[in-house]
Amino acid sequence: MRTQVGIIGAGPAGLLLSHLLHLAGVDSVVLELRDRAYVEARVRAGVLEQPTVELLREAGVGERMDARGLPHDGISLRFDGADHRIDFRALTGRRITVYGQQEVVKDLIARRLADGGDLRFGVSDVAVDPRAATVSFRDSAGARQILRCDVLAGCDGFHGITRDAIPAGALTVHQHTYPFAWLGVLAEAPPSHHELIYTYHPRGFALHSMRSPTITRLYLQVPPDERIEDWSDRRIWDELHTRLAADGFTLAEGPILEKGVTGMRSFVVAPMRHERLFLAGDAAHIVPPTGAKGMNLAIADVRRLSVALTALLTGNDPGPAERYGADCLARVWRAQHFSWWMTSMLHTFPGHDPFQRELQLAQLRYTASSTAAATSLAENYVGLPYSP
Repeated sequence: MRTQVGIIGAGPAGLLLSHLLHLAGVDSVVLELRDRAYVEARVRAGVLEQPTVELLREAGVGERMDARGLPHDGISLRFDGADHRIDFRALTGRRITVYGQQEVVKDLIARRLADGGDLRFGVSDVAVDPRAATVSFRDSAGARQILRCDVLAGCDGFHGITRDAIPAGALTVHQHTYPFAWLGVLAEAPPSHHELIYTYHPRGFALHSMRSPTITRLYLQVPPDERIEDWSDRRIWDELHTRLAADGFTLAEGPILEKGVTGMRSFVVAPMRHERLFLAGDAAHIVPPTGAKGMNLAIADVRRLSVALTALLTGNDPGPAERYGADCLARVWRAQHFSWWMTSMLHTFPGHDPFQRELQLAQLRYTASSTAAATSLAENYVGLPYSP
């Protein structure tokens, strides 16, 4: 088999990269370990920055997002038992859109297949060679295949195989593990508020979010070694009621469809290229979910990567490809700082004494009352404009 770009991973990064390359006249093949049904059903992020929304529209895959997505003009910081709204539209003129990652994936799969894209689900035994730009794998029928490419794109997430194909000495790794995790639930219940609520509470952080007018996404801060088996549905709802309590607020309950515990970490590798292999999205960097940056960073990566690979493969211009990692990492580190700042301001930390808790509350009160501080939060949350 032969193609110009071999893409490992059919998440939003790999699929969007394939689509953007197609629009530029560059061929690709996408390989994915999971089957299509699994990929389209897995629940991940749900907040799209405005630059992400605009890019999806420009790429011709925003119709369903515009019809079903939930535009939000702000968020609430809940502390001292009350909401303090950060008005994105008033402060920046921009907004976010709540639209599930799995919905973005569905849109991209449908578009790529309609355009004749080569998407191969259910592959196994995948091995990549960054120097030769080849991929060895077994297809869904178990037959061994070799895919020969001009370049490879590793879009297979934090636990994927492409980053491990790079010699350890060729990468610089920056990482930080936070001393807590998030217990997340997906509930069949209408959202209890029209916008996201980020809650600081002495018992720990809580987040009220949503996926649709009938599905609520909720999170609780828990210890990093917490067992989901110890959390009955009733215990989850009782803790959410306690942490999200505020005057005039009623939390709507419903059947819990999914629940799980996710650790919190920051992770960045550099460079994001080794020989003919380029890394994008979670394969190269992880942020804590507090800032809602994960999927948006992946999409920003592949926007830049599609331009770089088009210049390399159709214009014989290696410049953008050589600058790819450094250009991406400038945005990644800004997002890392914002996510760390949000996380540090809103979570309780083991061993925090009253002095440290008062510092957090002072920061929250300043952010909620200062136009300058609120604007800084807002412009980072809605997404900084893409660089040229």
